[in-house]
Amino acid sequence: MTETKAWPPGYKVAPRTAVLSPALIAAFKGVPTAHASDNLGRAIGAVGLRAYHDDLKLTVAGPALTVRVRPGDNLMIHVAIAMAQRGDVILVDGGGDVSQALIGGLMRTSAIARGIAGFVLDGAVRDIAEWAEGGIACYARGHTHRGPSKDGPGEVNVPIACAGMVVNPGDLVLCDADGVIVVPATDAEALLARAKAHAAREDKIRADNAAGKSDPERFNALLRSKGCPV
Repeated sequence: MTETKAWPPGYKVAPRTAVLSPALIAAFKGVPTAHASDNLGRAIGAVGLRAYHDDLKLTVAGPALTVRVRPGDNLMIHVAIAMAQRGDVILVDGGGDVSQALIGGLMRTSAIARGIAGFVLDGAVRDIAEWAEGGIACYARGHTHRGPSKDGPGEVNVPIACAGMVVNPGDLVLCDADGVIVVPATDAEALLARAKAHAAREDKIRADNAAGKSDPERFNALLRSKGCPV
């Protein structure tokens, strides 16, 4: 019988989780984070992050590969990059610490070679001039020239908290100029239909606005519901 060794405390690398079909992920490409947010209660999504890739047109839809690290240490982020598959988005729980960077330009080069779609860091980044070249999304809480250690501990493919979001391995990650939102894998299929309908409604409103049309009753009804004498 082969003995299975236990991971030491604070260290764990779980298998990559694939729960969303490639077709469903592809269908979300181009769905704005704002539409997803509007249809998920408008109270979820990343807070406190800045986009460092300097490309307003860059959009991402991909599965979450999660990492939890000790603030200022990126050992397990290197492990995640090595096991990631094309299109994955690496989300890192770095405890919100920005005193030391967790990723930099050399890791960016490795990630692009592997086809990783982006990074979402509850922590800091460095080599921001390289990230500004685009080609891969990078959202972080801040930046600093001070580099990380590579000692651990850390965990890969475990549930994490990242920038105010609960993230499970394999969840759907959407990124665009407005920010980042994580959609639970179990909600993704139902959300897609609602987001498409939402886009159609907004297209009609946008066309009416451009034509100079107005619908005062839309807001008058809301005022009356508040007791206003309209």
